[in-house]
Amino acid sequence: MPQLVTLPADTPTDAILEVIHRDGAAILEGALDAETRSRFLAETRPYMDATRLGRDDFAGRSTTRTGALVARSPTCRDMILDPRVLACAKQFLAPYCLRIQLHLTQIIRLKPGQGAQYIHRDRWAWGKYLKDVEPQFNTIWALTDFTEENGATQVVPGSVAWDDDRKPAPEEICQAVMPAGSVLLYTGSVFHGGGENRSDAERIGVNLTYTLGWLRQEENQYLSCPPEIARDLPVELQDLLGYTVGSYALGYYTPPLPPGEGPECVGPEFALGRTKPGEGFGDDEILKAVQNI
Repeated sequence: MPQLVTLPADTPTDAILEVIHRDGAAILEGALDAETRSRFLAETRPYMDATRLGRDDFAGRSTTRTGALVARSPTCRDMILDPRVLACAKQFLAPYCLRIQLHLTQIIRLKPGQGAQYIHRDRWAWGKYLKDVEPQFNTIWALTDFTEENGATQVVPGSVAWDDDRKPAPEEICQAVMPAGSVLLYTGSVFHGGGENRSDAERIGVNLTYTLGWLRQEENQYLSCPPEIARDLPVELQDLLGYTVGSYALGYYTPPLPPGEGPECVGPEFALGRTKPGEGFGDDEILKAVQNI
């Protein structure tokens, strides 16, 4: 039976990515202290309790999935910007894009009796069209212990290069068993799925994922965190939400104002009150990078 590698949270980025490139996943232990976990749960528990159970087998009929976490949880904002995780995401995705963005924020709560989710790839959110490109870098933060009994995430180490139609044998699947405060890092290509909760307690994880700046996000961050909320966030987080161009000429807009009362072709930053010199599709750094590709 294979096992996932568990590393200390302060492991250097290159060492973490060496494992992830080989296995498709790794666990960082001790990434989130108890006080931070408690604060996050206090901020989000009312939303979790109001979330309906899933309506199909994939979402989980005894599972709740609660989103819009940037708008709802100040603590989640810090988790998204965690320098250790963000460094891994940026370096991992760098060969395929000029900028990365936040793909989705979701609390996944497996209640007792939830069956195992079928094994899949997260990159299938875009269908099976992308080839030779790794589109995303994912995390699941453990707010409770992840055990074999309560549905610790199933992972198939080394499956990143498999054909999409290959089915893993039971002996190729392991579980991301980890104590609360750990974070599972995994790629969009590794086969995985939620585990079966055979316990009498909830299993709670926070799914925060990053993707290439030129792809459509799974969770529409402009609607989940609209400008009136996003304008007060740190600039780095604004950019991750998508309030900047994803590449040259990707994501600009023209404010629909009366003639002469607004600019033409500005970046999404303009909606937050952030301006850049002049007008245009993007900035000079992006243009230079595109020209050098």
